[in-house]
Parts: sequence; C-alpha cells; structure tokens
Amino acid sequence: MQNSDNGRLYERVARDLGAKISEGAYPIGSRLPAERNLAQSYGVSRPTIREAIIALELDGLVEVRMGSGVYVVATEPEGGEQSQADVGPFELIEARRAIEGEACAIAAPRIDKAALAELDALVDRMQSAVGDIPAQETADRQFHMTIAQATNNSAIYNAVETLWDARARSPQYRLLSDKAHSAGVGPIIDEHAAIVEALRSGDAAEARRAMVSHLSRVLESLLHATEVQEIEQARARVAAQRQQFSLK
Repeated sequence: MQNSDNGRLYERVARDLGAKISEGAYPIGSRLPAERNLAQSYGVSRPTIREAIIALELDGLVEVRMGSGVYVVATEPEGGEQSQADVGPFELIEARRAIEGEACAIAAPRIDKAALAELDALVDRMQSAVGDIPAQETADRQFHMTIAQATNNSAIYNAVETLWDARARSPQYRLLSDKAHSAGVGPIIDEHAAIVEALRSGDAAEARRAMVSHLSRVLESLLHATEVQEIEQARARVAAQRQQFSLK
C-alpha cells in the first residue's frame, strides 16, 4: 500500500476493504481473508490489519465471529457514513512506548520522595481494585501522569497527557479495550511496581527499560486478547452444546 495516500495507515486499509465490500468483492455472509494474508496483501503489519478490522466493526460492516473469522454483515456503514477515524490503538501504544520510555528515563534522576510515595500508593490502589478494571485504569493513568510530572518538563508532560487523552477519545481504542476487558486484561501490578523500583534507583537506563518492557507487554496482551477471546468463547459454546446434548 502506498504511503502517499492521505489518512492513517489502518484507515487506508479499512477504506479499501470497505470499498471492496461495497462493490461486492466480499458479499454479505462471506469471510474476509485471514489476517496474515491481508497483511501480506497490503504490505502492512498484522496490528494494522487488526486496527482496520476494528474500524470496519465500528461501521457495522463486519462481525468477528468466535473462533471462525471476520464476516461481512453489511455493504454500507451504519448511518450511511464511515465512523470518525481516530488514532489506532496499536499505533497509540507504539507512540506511548517511545515517549513514555524516555519520560521515565528523564524522570529517574529527578523524581522526589513525594512522587515515589504517590506511585507506591497508586500501585497499592491498583492492587486493591483487582476485578474493578475501570478503577484500576483510573489509577493507571494517574501513575503514568505522575511520572511525566516528575520529569519537570512541561512539554513532555503535555505530550504524555495528549496520548492518554487520545486513548480515552478514540472509538477504535475503546472497542479494543472492551474486547480486552472481556478477556480479563487489566493493569499488571508487578510491572508497575518494577517501574517504581527502577525510578527509585535513579538509573535512567533501567527506568527506560522497565517502562518500555511494560508497554511492549501491553501491546502483546491486547493482540493476544483479541485472539484468545474468540477461542475461549468458542470453547464455552462447545461446552454448552455438549451439556445440552448430554441432557437429551
């Protein structure tokens, strides 16, 4: 896919797939090619294809079916128009990994005891809120913003805040989050605790490494969750069917 087109990469893929659906290349009831094949066809990564599928889901054009694939369910977007495109969830995490990794490195030699105590308290709050993902995620945002504040650099703080605002605003990210939450994905306490310890050491390289490792794991878990969810639901369906037949 040529990079000279306007729009985000996933948006260009979604727009092309949407046009093919509208033109009948993929009729209603048909299954889209496998994610790997689409990635090869468009010359993009599988996360980009995943973002494009999410955009098509939001438009009501496709449905991701449990353990089966992505099926066309309509030829035109709901309401007649494509949903508003926003930052893709995987490109957002990639940006966070780059920017927050450096923010953590910069904060390491500058962070004070009060900020470290606040981070400790936020880790405790995440721990006590296990099972309450919205509460955990509120503490999670505050955790990352506290680190950004500890850089004593307003430009870095504003950049991190912008990324978190985009995360909250993006309908694509919200749909992915819903899928991840259904699969039980939430903030990992140990990873946040490791970031605090790296900051407490004052070692910039170690702090960067801890943050980058954490956000790389977030990326992997979101990719995994959107696949595992289908497998687990398929297993549940099979188990229910077996139970139903055993009662007959």
